[in-house]
Amino acid sequence: MPVTSSELIFALDIGTRSVVGLILEKKQHGYHVLDVYSLEHKERSMLDGQIHNVLAVSHTITYVKDYLEKKHGQLKKVCVAAAGRSLKTKRAKIDLNILGKPIFDRQALLHLELGAVQKAQFDLVHEDSAPHQKVNDYCVGYSIIDYRLDGEPIGSLIDQRGETASVEVIATFLPKVVVESLISALHRSGLELEALTLEPIAAINVLIPQSMRRLNVALVDIGAGTSDIAITDLGTVTAYGMVPNAGDEITEALSDHFLLDFPDAERIKKELNSSDEVIINDILGMETTYAKNQVVAPLEEAINHLSDQISLEILKLNGRPPKAVMLVGGGSMTPNLPEKVAERLELPKNRVAIRGIDAIKGLTFEQEYDATPELVTPIGIAIAAKESPVQYISIQVNDETIRLFDIKKLTVGDGLLSSGLELSKLYGKPGMAMMLKVNGRVVSIPGEHGTPPTLKKNGEDIELDSPLIHGDIIEIAKGKNGQDAIAKMKDVLDEQPVINLSYNGEKIEVGPMILLNGKHVTLDASLSDRDLVECYSPRNIEELLFKLDLTEKYLGTSEPVQVILNDKTISLYQKKTSIYLNDKPATFSTPIKNEDKLIIHQEEHEEPTLKSALEKYYNVSHREIVVSFNDDPVHLEKEMFECRQDKRLISLHSLLKNGDRIQANKKENISFIFQDVFSKVTIQRPDDQHKRPVILQNEEETSFSAEIHHGDVLELKWVD
Repeated sequence: MPVTSSELIFALDIGTRSVVGLILEKKQHGYHVLDVYSLEHKERSMLDGQIHNVLAVSHTITYVKDYLEKKHGQLKKVCVAAAGRSLKTKRAKIDLNILGKPIFDRQALLHLELGAVQKAQFDLVHEDSAPHQKVNDYCVGYSIIDYRLDGEPIGSLIDQRGETASVEVIATFLPKVVVESLISALHRSGLELEALTLEPIAAINVLIPQSMRRLNVALVDIGAGTSDIAITDLGTVTAYGMVPNAGDEITEALSDHFLLDFPDAERIKKELNSSDEVIINDILGMETTYAKNQVVAPLEEAINHLSDQISLEILKLNGRPPKAVMLVGGGSMTPNLPEKVAERLELPKNRVAIRGIDAIKGLTFEQEYDATPELVTPIGIAIAAKESPVQYISIQVNDETIRLFDIKKLTVGDGLLSSGLELSKLYGKPGMAMMLKVNGRVVSIPGEHGTPPTLKKNGEDIELDSPLIHGDIIEIAKGKNGQDAIAKMKDVLDEQPVINLSYNGEKIEVGPMILLNGKHVTLDASLSDRDLVECYSPRNIEELLFKLDLTEKYLGTSEPVQVILNDKTISLYQKKTSIYLNDKPATFSTPIKNEDKLIIHQEEHEEPTLKSALEKYYNVSHREIVVSFNDDPVHLEKEMFECRQDKRLISLHSLLKNGDRIQANKKENISFIFQDVFSKVTIQRPDDQHKRPVILQNEEETSFSAEIHHGDVLELKWVD
């Protein structure tokens, strides 16, 4: 049964030099190539794979389409590829302060990786346009170059402790303008885009099946103007690259050396692949026959340069030589190129090979074609665009519609990258750090880390690596800012010095002096920014007594109490302290050290009273006599001064404090009378109420008001 045009696969490989049209038919176990037609551009309407003249390119496309339609019927839809040379590759590195907050899970690490990818994206924007230009490049993939912790390479950052985590990526981007110009040229030719792929993906899909992509292989598509490179490893395409050197460089060298116009030089270059000698007609009309090696020798410098550029780009993308290199495209037929690439990559010669259409499994042809590499990419475009096409999907990110190329398995992270939202600015800001000076050393206490942004897809919480589909609605809210740094004294004093010594015969361990801005505090004291913290062992006896809480005992009252008596300052001492350090006399300011022996003695004195002040000033404060009363001695005292403090009358036993002001006046009469005795003795009346008292002084009867003297014998008798 004949195949209708609606069942055919129409593919176009729109290259720098030519447009190749291909008609394929899907079979049960592969694909069948019905027709191939190639036509070169009449003018340089494309440069390095980018359409520069849409009208001219559309004319070439129309001619190819019309040719194939005459044989296969009307063609309305076409599969095409965005040139790999249009891809932009950029390296970027990003650092994250993880002090106090390590990366605990894959999501935190993914945030860091995507931050690096976005930095590469923004760097590309700033390179290609003015600052603040909207992002117009789609990320089609990225790979990790390395992780670093505090500047040192490390296998994984998850759950690592340090100060700074770093990740460096190499990311690949596809400019939106490439696809738009491609679609415009197709529309002018009356064609509708059926499916889109990338040229490197197309070639890889037909030459390197999924099962082989765990191998580290480089695929190089060498065209006319550029050489496109793709790297596979660990089951996926890890990097794309391009060098602006390819087959035209060899053609130009041939043209320059043998004085040929460009089309003739291109024809001679192709003949070198099938003939041992060629006939050259130069622009002067001279016809010469050359052996193949005579033609190749002058091209050596250009071939070396091409192989150098390809090898360097492979090493840049892969970081090391791959296991093997596959060369496709017309430029791969350049003489000696595989051997030179192998030499530069330090690979065995059999690890760099040209792959033609004979390497594509399950492929049959309507007519016989040479098994050359030129058709690998066009056939790959048709198959890849049909089996794994790049779709457009639309999503919303914070109410803004975003269109994405479904080049790979899209995730929420891809949507955020395409939205232009800066992931780093969506994290909550860290709290203000606290700067302290601890024993002269500046110490920084970081604030609390901000929280990551919250992500929702269609109203439900999701992760960055959650898959995206057409119509998804993404909401992202900025994380909360972290609290400013909070710390107590114990948080900055990890090790506290102690000294051991003997105090009054007892072995003791003494902790440090802890000062905050010059004031003694405890370990629970709260700290503030710019505080000055000091921590050291007691340096002298006075500081030791402070740590032992003995300051009040030994120093608090050892200073004299000074009072003012009748306008004269008098110092009253309460206690006398004797200090011995290692059996030698010492003072409170004597330095101490570990294992010292300290002995402190204190002699007690009475507390300062008015009596001690008067005696210090007058040498006497009262008059005292001893008399005998009924055969018992009686001590009698009488104050010699009348004293007032702030006009208040005080007695000899009144306590004085520092700064008291006292006025003392000597009494005129300080004699004793018989009646004074009764304030010191107890009188018991007889049972017989009729007896009367009789008082005697030195055995002579006297009166209660009679003056008495020291040594007098006084009596009280009861008589009838």
